[in-house]
Amino acid sequence: MIRVTITGVCGRMGRCITQGVVQEVDMQLVGAIQYPGHPQIGSDVGVVAGVDEIGVSVTGELEDVLESTDVVIEFSKPEATVEHLQQVVNADKAMVVGTTGFSLNELSTVEELASQIRCVMAPNMSLGVNVMIQALELIAKALGDDYDIESIETHHNRKADAPSGTALRLTEAIATALGRDLAEAGVYGRYGITGTRPQQQIGTHAIRGGDIAGDHTVLFATEGEQLSVVHRSHNREAFAKGAIRAARWVVDAPKGLHDVSEVLFQNHR
Repeated sequence: MIRVTITGVCGRMGRCITQGVVQEVDMQLVGAIQYPGHPQIGSDVGVVAGVDEIGVSVTGELEDVLESTDVVIEFSKPEATVEHLQQVVNADKAMVVGTTGFSLNELSTVEELASQIRCVMAPNMSLGVNVMIQALELIAKALGDDYDIESIETHHNRKADAPSGTALRLTEAIATALGRDLAEAGVYGRYGITGTRPQQQIGTHAIRGGDIAGDHTVLFATEGEQLSVVHRSHNREAFAKGAIRAARWVVDAPKGLHDVSEVLFQNHR
């Protein structure tokens, strides 16, 4: 039985992951973490998630439950993730990190800490999105420099970061496949007299509105034709399923920082 703790458990993703974990026959939810002072601290996490009581209360301290935990699924704020990751390293447990919006300094710290344990980290846990990344790498290599590349992402109006971590991951994969430096080739939105589009440019555009779970479109366009690769999330269930699959995989993984592509294409269990 894999013993799971979820952070950010009262958020939309946390509730969805809770619903998924309690249905898994080989998993047991042993910890439910939300920031200290949250009004639902002390509540049964099953009730918070909209399912039956499961006898696990929401708490504000990850350290209190780490001893009885095999893997932590982390969907919280960047600063909280850094703190939680340090605690997981100290306890030598496994972790799945789906938090986005890290600063460069935070990301460097997270990667250094994650390398010390068994950790899967990705800005999008959807299995479909991670297959999309693989496909985009192949398409970019096949089409080469003759196609203009634009990425459009759409999310709900409460999303804090833009572009989304997923959009950045998609364009990073494309830039790497084409041998481009995204720091130089990337452009984020356009306004005013921008002039002729540079051939090496990779554009990214963020749209915010309503309750959209997440849409990502990558457009390859040239004279006479265009090719679009599209992923649409109808709800957060796909993200939850991917995070749960990653949690099952990582408990037996070698120590180090792993990508979701390893979860998809390596089967060591």
